[in-house]
Amino acid sequence: MNVAILGYGVVGSGVAKVIADCATGSCLNYVKDLAVTAIVDIREFPDDPYADIITKDAAKVFADPSIDIVVETIGGATIAYEYTKQALTAGKHVVTSNKELVALHGAELLEIAAEKNVRYLYEASVGGGIPIIRSLRRDLAGNRIERVSGIVNGTTNFILDRMEHGGIPFGQALTEAQELGYAEQDPAADVDGIDARRKLAILASLLMEEDIPDDIIYTEGIRHLQSVDTTIANRLGYKLKLIAAMTRDSEDRMTLIVAPHLVGETHPLASVHGVFNAIYVTGNAIGDAMFYGQGAGTLPTASAVVADIIEIATVPYHEACVERWLPLETDRLILHEEAQVHAFIRLSSAIADRVISALAAYEPRTVITENNSQAIEVGRSVFMSEGALAKCLEEAGVSTDDYAVLRILPL
Repeated sequence: MNVAILGYGVVGSGVAKVIADCATGSCLNYVKDLAVTAIVDIREFPDDPYADIITKDAAKVFADPSIDIVVETIGGATIAYEYTKQALTAGKHVVTSNKELVALHGAELLEIAAEKNVRYLYEASVGGGIPIIRSLRRDLAGNRIERVSGIVNGTTNFILDRMEHGGIPFGQALTEAQELGYAEQDPAADVDGIDARRKLAILASLLMEEDIPDDIIYTEGIRHLQSVDTTIANRLGYKLKLIAAMTRDSEDRMTLIVAPHLVGETHPLASVHGVFNAIYVTGNAIGDAMFYGQGAGTLPTASAVVADIIEIATVPYHEACVERWLPLETDRLILHEEAQVHAFIRLSSAIADRVISALAAYEPRTVITENNSQAIEVGRSVFMSEGALAKCLEEAGVSTDDYAVLRILPL
């Protein structure tokens, strides 16, 4: 099959390399007849091996009947959105690594693909090289997935690691991440949890078969965390991680959250360090399984893209291939305010008495004191909702700079 690549940047160039390597026999024997026959980019690449097939005219690709699959690695949700619609409408299969586009417009693009009897695949949009989308949709299709908990942003995982092991503040750890190329100069998408939120929306939409907008997911980043939080976590027997989590209850309702969580030291997610990603899945048949690997990077992400290409090339299209995300039924979603919370709250000692008084009805208990901070446990012996916790903190008159809610990841 012939492949066109839209966007010849970090991922697009990696896709071309992986396909070229497979053609030389470095992959399994049956993966050898793929060919990149067009690349679309607004830049010039005069010394590139593919220079003679690089064009600025995407319309030529969509009109070319010899091109079977279009790979979209442009990023963003503007021109990539328009090009994807044009490619699908032209009867081309589309493979993408674009999490923003899938999170925002996945339902619409999957519907267009179904109407045109082509595939829209997005393995690389979550977890980089980790084979999670296909695993959930095919390998674990015989399961009712009850919980997904993931470290799906390598930048924040690196920063929290440095805060823990280096004993340094958030700002210094962020600077290190930027100097190493792990964080953008504007790191908001990573450190504010937006990137993880988009990936969770994709996973949840896939599992629930409904279009779950990412902006309805309760999201906290890591800007407000301090190195004392990692110290407290360790003293209590936990590791501090930014977790994206979906939980489905017995009535098929789900909770969705992206926030810092305390992960038990014996939990497999606790051992995920640096820029690596991991996604922990609980199903009624398989039990627990974890998918671990590099969540970004040229070749890991390209590996996932090429896996989608290979699926299209080797699995003939039929009705079973159709994926649709229907409109979200709001009664399937447990509002964040109604969700149960079990957490340690890190407070400066100066305001601890005030907060404990506000939380009195929920039997808070101070479990640890560290560096002029206290950790107060709530939600262990008396049920507490997220809404009730937020109200108590508001009544105590504390600002978000004065505390951190460190939720405990359920086992």
